Amino acid sequence: MELKNAHACFGGAQRYYEHHSSEIGLAMKFSVYLPPKAVMGEKVPALLYLAGLTCTEETFFIKAGAQRLASELNIALICPDTSPRGAGLAGEADSWDFGVGAGFYLDATTKPWALHWRMESYILNDLLPLVGSKLPVDLQRLGIFGHSMGGHGALTLALRHPGRFKSVSAFAPIANPINCPWGHKALGGYLGDDKAEWARHDASELMSAQTAAPFPAGILIDQGLADKFLIEKQLLPEAFEAACAKAGQPLTLRRHAGYDHGYYFIQSFVDDHLRHHAQQLGA
Repeated sequence: MELKNAHACFGGAQRYYEHHSSEIGLAMKFSVYLPPKAVMGEKVPALLYLAGLTCTEETFFIKAGAQRLASELNIALICPDTSPRGAGLAGEADSWDFGVGAGFYLDATTKPWALHWRMESYILNDLLPLVGSKLPVDLQRLGIFGHSMGGHGALTLALRHPGRFKSVSAFAPIANPINCPWGHKALGGYLGDDKAEWARHDASELMSAQTAAPFPAGILIDQGLADKFLIEKQLLPEAFEAACAKAGQPLTLRRHAGYDHGYYFIQSFVDDHLRHHAQQLGA
């Protein structure tokens, strides 16, 4: 992996990398915040953050303001890009909610997307092993969180891969994509017409199928009530809330009056998410 640039930040290091992904078949970018202990070579717990539609590996680190508390807690932060780039597929950049910048953290099965749009396998089989082998992060103490499409990714990857992630949280996740327009477009486009396959990438469906609480220490979700995508029924947190109740999964779903879908909302509550994970990861 190639270090593209680095910046001192709260006694730690904000780094941006590029590497060739065998799962994607293209160069991929990702970013890491290493807290002070990690810069000194000590292994630290880590959080994987999955960003939302149109974002890149830079968005969270520029806009969320998470590094200050991550430095204090000595937790590393890892953020991949939101899709492959530069594949040259016809129509890949025609929509803001499908294709480039909209990988939905799954492995596509339809042509032509199946060739490169393999974000689930990329994260689990390429990115995390690479970071674990090259940087001082402890993958046995790894949590996952994300925003919007990335909140969908965090919840579904945590539920689809038991044991890989010890804690999970989300900001305004697309919580029930089989029942919203974004989900119909993405799941239909990437996975085809098989609705049973769609359900395997739907956090509410995955949770409702659980026979015991997968995260007994609790899941945290924050949702702004002035979020236009909530109002447009794109997010559907109530479906995930009902699924958690059915499965006996402890859930803290906080609804905040006046907050929208953007990073001012995330800035306001990101510290609570870092502390949520730190407690469960033993940081």
